[in-house]
Amino acid sequence: MKISVIGYMGSGKSHISKILSKKLNCKLIDLDREIMSQNKMKISEIFNTKGEIYFRKQERAVLGDILHAPENLVISLGGGTPAYYDNMELINQNSESIFLRTSIKSLTERLLKHKEKRPLIAKIPDADLPEFIGKHLFERNVYYNQSKYIVDTDGKTPEEIVNEIVALIHFQNLNPNR
Repeated sequence: MKISVIGYMGSGKSHISKILSKKLNCKLIDLDREIMSQNKMKISEIFNTKGEIYFRKQERAVLGDILHAPENLVISLGGGTPAYYDNMELINQNSESIFLRTSIKSLTERLLKHKEKRPLIAKIPDADLPEFIGKHLFERNVYYNQSKYIVDTDGKTPEEIVNEIVALIHFQNLNPNR
């Protein structure tokens, strides 16, 4: 079994994936880290030196390799991954996809704390961040909402979110016709 964790930056994909992989005793793969490892560059360096098209092609190729690997995995995807090529279709065909749905308010609060570490938003004035996030979510939600499962994260601890994911997947595997 493979579980793909999807959501906007700041939704908790990396943290939730780490806890989920430990709980399920599965290997964890962070798609961005895998791309960095294969290219021996940070994501920002890939964007700056080779461009976004190169990055998205790399992302698609690495995603395909991971989803076709034989072992059980928890995969933490990049926030934009579902929105390119036929990635969302590939993700749904080869894994249990979980969208960590998080409000604009919560995303803004989380991202303001570490804004300088996020190249996409580092130069956006704090006051403009909610509008930027809202616009991005509007564009990406069409892909995110294709996930097999949607888990609202606002007001929940990471453990509560992980337990909800495990319960959803366990229920589906017990009742495959639902």
